[in-house]
Amino acid sequence: MIFVKLQPYRQMSMKGHSYHKLNPKFFGPFRIMKKVGHVAYQLDPLHNAKIYHTIHVSQLKKHVGTTVAVPHLPVTLSTCGYIVLEPEAILEERVISKHGRLVTQALVKWFNCSTKDSNWIDLHVLQQQFSQFSP
Repeated sequence: MIFVKLQPYRQMSMKGHSYHKLNPKFFGPFRIMKKVGHVAYQLDPLHNAKIYHTIHVSQLKKHVGTTVAVPHLPVTLSTCGYIVLEPEAILEERVISKHGRLVTQALVKWFNCSTKDSNWIDLHVLQQQFSQFSP
């Protein structure tokens, strides 16, 4: 049994969360199905988590002991193991000055997240990244 390390600080949508150092770094435990090459392992697939099942050894940690008190994987993960957030609703809009230009921002509530995890995103960036989303 092993734990998988996620890197939410690399995910653009995870920036801005307070106390990111207190967030869990490892998720699991997972069962190893087989070794793939010299530096990767294939994990037991989960039906509800969208995670790429072949993971590099640097992203794994051995499970020690019999009890597990670790959070479960988020429902939606990218193929690289990064957390993927999808917008659910726009709570507010505001206009701010950025580099001498007026920019419209939206306070976005993310799907499967509480309202305290909502954050401000430039409206044009939101439309580019989530073109299928219509508030």
